[in-house]
Amino acid sequence: MSALFAADALLPAGWARNVLLRWDAAGTLVHVQPDAARPEGVAQAEGPVLPGLPNLHSHAFQRGMAGLTEYRGAAEDSFWSWRTLMYRFANKLDPALLEAIAFGLYVEMLEAGYTSVCEFHYVHHDRGGAAYADDAELALALLRAAKQAGIGLTLLPVLYQTSGFGGKPPGEGQRRFIRATDNMLRLLERLRPLCAAQGARLGLAPHSLRAVPPDALRAAVAGLHAQDATAPVHIHIAEQTQEVDDCIAWSGQRPVAWLLDHAPVDARWCLVHATHMDADEYRRAAASGAVAGLCPSTEANLGDGLFDGPAWQAAGGAWGVGSDSHACVNAAEELMLLEYGQRLATRRRNVMATPAQPQVATAMTLAAVAGGAQASARPVAGLAAGQQADFVTLGAEHPALAGLQAADMLSAHVFASHRTSAVGSVHVAGQARVRAGRHAAHLNARRGLVAARTQLLKDSP
Repeated sequence: MSALFAADALLPAGWARNVLLRWDAAGTLVHVQPDAARPEGVAQAEGPVLPGLPNLHSHAFQRGMAGLTEYRGAAEDSFWSWRTLMYRFANKLDPALLEAIAFGLYVEMLEAGYTSVCEFHYVHHDRGGAAYADDAELALALLRAAKQAGIGLTLLPVLYQTSGFGGKPPGEGQRRFIRATDNMLRLLERLRPLCAAQGARLGLAPHSLRAVPPDALRAAVAGLHAQDATAPVHIHIAEQTQEVDDCIAWSGQRPVAWLLDHAPVDARWCLVHATHMDADEYRRAAASGAVAGLCPSTEANLGDGLFDGPAWQAAGGAWGVGSDSHACVNAAEELMLLEYGQRLATRRRNVMATPAQPQVATAMTLAAVAGGAQASARPVAGLAAGQQADFVTLGAEHPALAGLQAADMLSAHVFASHRTSAVGSVHVAGQARVRAGRHAAHLNARRGLVAARTQLLKDSP
């Protein structure tokens, strides 16, 4: 049994004082006691202890191209012109390069306060579009990277079959993504014991309604849940207004409305982005129990638009955050950007606070942990018995935090500490992965990521 004493800790119900945390050899919290005395020999946290934040949407390889698309290449750049550049980058990857980028990224995530990640993995095949000798080769690279970094993982192999609504054939840039439905289900069977062996979770990501025809969507989700009835399903949905217009032209319905009418959407589902919904879609999607997967830095980077946070909250919807394309890898900054987007849209402040939690940083952290855990389908829902011992300790002596009360320290961490991180230490399943703000593999991970990016750029036309 291991233990930590925290003068202040953020529990699922809110802040508590003098909290004793105990976890077992498997890294599961077995005892969380507020108002406790510090037992002799138990270490004391150097600052407030927060639940680890799950990152519910990641395309790891895109960290290698972060910052390289910020130039005007078309008369009017958009998500779609960015996607063309991303395809060129994706088509240069090999397993070793993917693993190096993912390892570097996952170390960055841990240092930034994420303790687990949902990896939306859609580059499956070799550069020519043929299967590797081991069809799981690139998925295995991601599993190795997560294990080496020590981050929790929900692996979401992506089903991708068409290039647009109505079954349009895939384009040349998508050749590495394509799988038949039965082939995907075989891949899941292959990966399931491997994920279980390292404590990872396995789900499925039908890429989007434009990339997965209705029959394939039904068969894939049914096949997944025949293998594991609780497995998570993540899907890109309503990210772009063109996607909405194309879906209406194809089906007569908006994307989220079509999905709710034609798929068994429930609490196992994560609706990634869900940016462009009407009032009825907000109400119905929230009522389904699905999590809204919000990626504020990527949605801003790509010009997607703004999710309507107040409408989702009013409907009782669950939500979490992800770093998606990894233009930003900072858990606190994603929360800040989400709140600031809502302020710009509504011209109000502290929009994502709740009656129960008027401190907006506290309210957002608790909501993002709960929604991220649900989307991860892993027991990472916060500092409570039965949950994994994933937690972040803030550095109480950080200049932005020093001298403040715990709730205000969290506010400063989210809104006022981005020049230098206030993350002190990070534990995953009770194991210290970050100490004094640095992962033990920080230098090796950074060098590997830089070398992989350099090689990819050298190989580019």
